[in-house]
Amino acid sequence: MMTVSAKMIDHTQLKPETTKDKITTVCEEAKEHGFASVCVNPHWVSYCNELLKDTDVMVCTVIGFPLGATATDVKVYETKQAIDNGAEEVDMVINIGELKSGNHSVVEEDIKAVVQAAEEKAAVKVIIETSLLEKDEKVKACELAKKAGADFVKTSTGFSGGGATVEDISLMRETVGPEMGVKASGGVRDYEGAKAMMDAGATRIGASSGIAIIQGKQGSSDY
Repeated sequence: MMTVSAKMIDHTQLKPETTKDKITTVCEEAKEHGFASVCVNPHWVSYCNELLKDTDVMVCTVIGFPLGATATDVKVYETKQAIDNGAEEVDMVINIGELKSGNHSVVEEDIKAVVQAAEEKAAVKVIIETSLLEKDEKVKACELAKKAGADFVKTSTGFSGGGATVEDISLMRETVGPEMGVKASGGVRDYEGAKAMMDAGATRIGASSGIAIIQGKQGSSDY
């Protein structure tokens, strides 16, 4: 049984209406509580890097978010720009439509291009969007992410009507083995929920309810 610590949480703020003041607050909270990272949209990476540069809180951003249907070249550009602006982790969305079409080589090459663009300067987490996939598709997505050299597989964007489940985390961990990270995101709002994800094999939690989680309270956000 694992204990959930702040260092297992990406303090997340990805809503489109997020203001600069809210980003400032998220960074201050991350510093105060010692979260692993702040996870923000690419526009805010430079600002977060400025606020967090003298701390051990990483800046994480999202690539091809939230649909995953962005052209691979654009995902590569987003990745390089994010790293230049100070991102230390990037969470990319797979091409979900191509996966469901059975075009696995396209999906793998898309992931691999982002991994290569990161050049080991940033960890790459691959969002497979579990709520849109059948079990065999979840397994295949994890296999492709591992084969492409990604560092993590991640459940969800939080924008497709479903989030992390214990069953999905267990399946993802079983598929990728012990070497890769597994990130549970979407709908993790309290300590017990986070702990259940960790016990199932997650090594990172993505949530905007990070403070509530570590304080043993109930968060209110969907992400």
